[in-house]
Amino acid sequence: MARTSAGVAKEPGRVKQMWQIFQMTRRSDPTAQWWMLLGFVVTLLVGVALALVLSGGSVLTLVLYILLGIVGGGLVALIIMNRRAERAAYAQLEGQPGAVGAVLRTSLRRGWRGSEVPVAVNGRTRDAIYRVVGRPGAVLIVEGPKARTQRLADEERRKVGRVAPNVPVTVLHVGHEDGAIRLNQISRRLTRLKPKLTRAEVLAVSNRLESLGTGLPVPKGIDPTKIRAVRR
Repeated sequence: MARTSAGVAKEPGRVKQMWQIFQMTRRSDPTAQWWMLLGFVVTLLVGVALALVLSGGSVLTLVLYILLGIVGGGLVALIIMNRRAERAAYAQLEGQPGAVGAVLRTSLRRGWRGSEVPVAVNGRTRDAIYRVVGRPGAVLIVEGPKARTQRLADEERRKVGRVAPNVPVTVLHVGHEDGAIRLNQISRRLTRLKPKLTRAEVLAVSNRLESLGTGLPVPKGIDPTKIRAVRR
């Protein structure tokens, strides 16, 4: 009998993962490698300059500063690669249905409660609305053109108002039109909203809004009473 782990694919190591990320970033953004090289060289030159100025003729101090410049240069290059990789990932998601859900799944910060599952979807246009709750109140994140999703957003705002009448509701439109935000700005925009609720109130409001459900159609053959709750 073959071992159970024989058919399980071995996860790539940290170095291999970083190499894969670098290759993906370079394909999407050819200038990324040059920015990484520039960051490494500039940091290394700073380390060499400090070594020449502060070593005082000590070979050991000179070597230590140069090594510090190499390590610092590598760190700066990794930071640049991470930023460019994140930008490339967002660029690939732009304009695709469910892009906002993917962002919420990976970058929703602590203190916010929500899901990558939309609370409302237009089956014809595939426009969607996502809802998150935090100390600033309830936030509806709309995926689709504002003119086309205004009625859907107003309906969801009314639903929130019925369940939590005193809770502020903010609507954010994601897209390329005027007044809209980009995918990579969602997390930053949420953190800029002013707190209005306490942590206990956030939990209570979130529980109330979850009672509304998603309003999405349930596929045939599935018993709604047996659907498991989404774990956080």
